[in-house]
Amino acid sequence: MTEDFGQRPGPESVRLIDFDEAKAVPGIVPDTFILIVSGQKPYENMTVRLVPLVYIRQPEYWGIEVTGSLPSGIQLPVTAPYTEALPLDGIRGTKGIEVIGAYKREKIDLPRPV
Repeated sequence: MTEDFGQRPGPESVRLIDFDEAKAVPGIVPDTFILIVSGQKPYENMTVRLVPLVYIRQPEYWGIEVTGSLPSGIQLPVTAPYTEALPLDGIRGTKGIEVIGAYKREKIDLPRPV
């Protein structure tokens, strides 16, 4: 039970996938932002999610992973476009965010909260 969480084995059903574009756009409410990530998923029936990392204290760049998971059963190996959005309320680093894909990372600077 006291085993370090980071040392446990990773899941077999979820993988990091790549992205083509990541941008943070202003929200409707002042000082809010929404992360929009798009790319090509390797399977048409893959579910793509943006998953923020967990930190003990606020980092300079808050890591957000681009993950893909497949339902059990048939895999449709046809690429398909995806676009996912995530409000950045409460998950901003002191300088911004870092989008983490399978083979690419991109830091996005954000203004400091007022």
